[in-house]
Amino acid sequence: MVRSDNKPAIGILGGTFDPVHFGHLRTGLDVVEQLELAQLRLVPCAMPAHRDNPSATAQERRLMLELAIKNHPKLMVDDRELLREGPSYTVDTLESLREDYPENPLFLLMGTDTFSQLTTWSRWTQILPLAHIVVMRRADEPWMLSNQLSEFYEQNLASEDDASLKAGKVWSFPVTQMGISATAIRDRLLRGDDVRYLLPDAVISLIEQLHLYRAKTASS
Repeated sequence: MVRSDNKPAIGILGGTFDPVHFGHLRTGLDVVEQLELAQLRLVPCAMPAHRDNPSATAQERRLMLELAIKNHPKLMVDDRELLREGPSYTVDTLESLREDYPENPLFLLMGTDTFSQLTTWSRWTQILPLAHIVVMRRADEPWMLSNQLSEFYEQNLASEDDASLKAGKVWSFPVTQMGISATAIRDRLLRGDDVRYLLPDAVISLIEQLHLYRAKTASS
């Protein structure tokens, strides 16, 4: 990846992480490697604007993330959304990160399903001036975009030489196909099924210790 300066490139991967699983971690690492990112900041969402509130608390989800990535030098938890009141809007997070890293290339990672809904986000047109967008595409995944978003994608599509820019481009990278979802994991846990090899063992141990994602008893 061509970069004309020495400013470390930073990736941002947001989500509820309810719970974090290998689908989050492996696809994030795929982008770290392909873009040669110095770090990937995993940003747990406090109050998602487009979905139901998480099942686990903010503190529980942050702890699961910390346990999941503690042995990887390029992954870190960024809890700024958990410390901010109100709904978690990505553009607010990017503005905060840009204040902290005014000269660094910032790369906002998202899946194709998330990118396809980008025009519904708060102040979505202000995202590219703050950070690049990286669309993580899995093999054989459908790629359906509105006319507006398709035009946006084509007009801002990046080339390799754009890696040194601080923001302003849309990238698309293939990532490892892992059909894992947090919803399916929560459903498995609710039924009492085994979730080994879907998420890190340390996260499973914490879930068991705190009795997360289990059916509520009459006395609880």
